[in-house]
Amino acid sequence: MACTTILVGKAASNDGSTLIARNDDGQFDEKKLVVVRPKDQPKKYKSKISHLEIELPDNPLSYTASPSVDPKNGIWAAMGINSANVAMTATETITSNARVMGADPLVRYEKKKTRSGKDKIGGLGEEDFVTIVLPYIKTAKEGVKRLGALLEKYGTYESNGIAFSDNNEIWWLETIGGHHWIAARVRDEEYVIMPNQFGLDRFDLSDALGKQKEYMCSKDLKEFVEKNHLNLNQSDDFNPRLIFGSRDDSDHVYNTPRAWFMGRYFNPNTYSWDGENADFKPESDDIPWSMIPERKITVEDVKYILSSYYQGTPYNPYQKADLPTKGVYRPIGVNRTGVMAVLQIRNDVPKEIAALEWICFGANPFNTVLPVYTNTDRIPDYLSKVSLDVSTSNFYWTSRLIGALADPWFGNTIQLIERYQHAVANESRCIVNEYDVAFKKKKDKKLIDKANKELADMAEKESTKALTKVLAEASRHMKCGYNRADN
Repeated sequence: MACTTILVGKAASNDGSTLIARNDDGQFDEKKLVVVRPKDQPKKYKSKISHLEIELPDNPLSYTASPSVDPKNGIWAAMGINSANVAMTATETITSNARVMGADPLVRYEKKKTRSGKDKIGGLGEEDFVTIVLPYIKTAKEGVKRLGALLEKYGTYESNGIAFSDNNEIWWLETIGGHHWIAARVRDEEYVIMPNQFGLDRFDLSDALGKQKEYMCSKDLKEFVEKNHLNLNQSDDFNPRLIFGSRDDSDHVYNTPRAWFMGRYFNPNTYSWDGENADFKPESDDIPWSMIPERKITVEDVKYILSSYYQGTPYNPYQKADLPTKGVYRPIGVNRTGVMAVLQIRNDVPKEIAALEWICFGANPFNTVLPVYTNTDRIPDYLSKVSLDVSTSNFYWTSRLIGALADPWFGNTIQLIERYQHAVANESRCIVNEYDVAFKKKKDKKLIDKANKELADMAEKESTKALTKVLAEASRHMKCGYNRADN
């Protein structure tokens, strides 16, 4: 599952919120937004992919999730926020190397080869993580501890990065081989960029194995590294990216260019990003995992960067100039995205309305993001009632249709898309501001459902309007068009 993640510490955001966000780039997966109530959470969980069965704790919290509409391959909850205002996004598929995988192989399901044999049960993966972790944690750090313990016990069948946040902290965990893991607290003043590669480039092993103020890891990580001769650092530094990560040719067209564009956007003057003498180029392996942005970061910035396709560079696939570099790198805003969410935990409002999940579906360059208050028992039908058949009655399919129609006629439709995105962004901010004020005056939970319905109704109205205009423009430019005056 190829995705892109960005994390923003509370001192790096414009309003003191923590922000964690991810593009869930599947294979055009149909997605929806729902609330899983405690009574709906299973007592025993079984993975479809690995056939692993796990007993779950009692007293789960309610939480939002963006599961697949078709459950045949499992839940794939993707991301969400629980009723304790803890957010989780899982997962960012990452890379590793043969030395790590050989020392601690992935735990994959294997069907029995003989009639008398037994299936080999697999470990945990993206299908499972949110469902078995998010309902049982009350801080971001608790999320790391619970997931770390599960990884050590059951293992994983893939390499993944997982983010946790609460109103105060953000933690990032990366899996190492089948059973090992490493985690770091995102510094409040920094943002983090993650494009499908092992990311961490700093680590304090002493803290991780001691007080765990800023770092955590599996209990035997030090011995694991030493025994298997994994450390490639020339100095005494412990750079996890050099030890556990990859530097493949495929990284240089698929992964590092995305990190380059994100860093270039948020820190245009801190480093040189363009030209022969640039500090970092699209294929650089040492682009920092985290940086202090040159200005405060907003939700709108996060949406823009996760929708980007190398605008203003020679790599833009939509540019008119037929340059040899056109479209050579994998965009951040890619066509097959199922869902993207910015999970925001605020510090300037009552805790009952502190959590907002800004959500959108389909190809990000052409969609729009909508905030939803997550402390509720239900999500409006426009976001939650999604079928496998195409329909304009929900946000998912309407977004997919707009993108598919606009893409071939980018130059003719991009103005319409931008107006649509601005309209929803402006109206969303107005509605959220209005209901934030109303809730502070009267702490009535009915206001949350009322706000969400107003937001969903607005999104439906604006999305239908945008689809109508984009369809009309695309229709005008069909190849089969003909007028007698054409001759």
